[in-house]
Amino acid sequence: MIAIIDYGMGNIHSVRKALESKGAKVVVTSNPVEIKKAAKLVLPGVGAFGDAMSELEKRNLAEPIIEHIKDKKIFLGICLGLHLLFESSEESPDVWGLGILKGRVEKFQGTNGLKIPHMGWNQIKIRKMLCPLLKGLEDSSDVYFCHSYYPKADDIQIVAASTEYVVDFPSVIWQNNVYATQFHPEKSQAIGLKILENFVNL
Repeated sequence: MIAIIDYGMGNIHSVRKALESKGAKVVVTSNPVEIKKAAKLVLPGVGAFGDAMSELEKRNLAEPIIEHIKDKKIFLGICLGLHLLFESSEESPDVWGLGILKGRVEKFQGTNGLKIPHMGWNQIKIRKMLCPLLKGLEDSSDVYFCHSYYPKADDIQIVAASTEYVVDFPSVIWQNNVYATQFHPEKSQAIGLKILENFVNL
């Protein structure tokens, strides 16, 4: 069973439909007990870092997420769900993230005329060809983004793919059982569905 975490800030229903189209059994939940029972977790998200962490804490969801990852069960973060894995964000300087990954989330600066948020289609440059989430994908595949902030990982070895927009930023993270995408696979048509199929088959 794959549990999609509902904390009031996710693009949940399109994620659910995409996973179900690949044969997954999916539950959308904000129940910590159900989250603890799940074989895999998905943390989607659209919105502000501080608000998201507040909702996770208020609903007693932060600890089950951390326990799930520490138990080496499969986890996928999407967009804001990726940001929350890090220690902090420039968007909400006084708020601690989940701290699963070392590093922080920063805002695009010195944009040279590029529009922020970074919205629309862009390419991923695959850096870790063995990343299971990227199995069967061609380098420079196009995926759909919508964000003003990007992750800056302390350890570049966890960057499975990157994307160029203002800076070269991590667009796929992979650390052991933890996977995360800066883009929205549920909005990325055939490429995104292939990524979600790979996740279902992990």
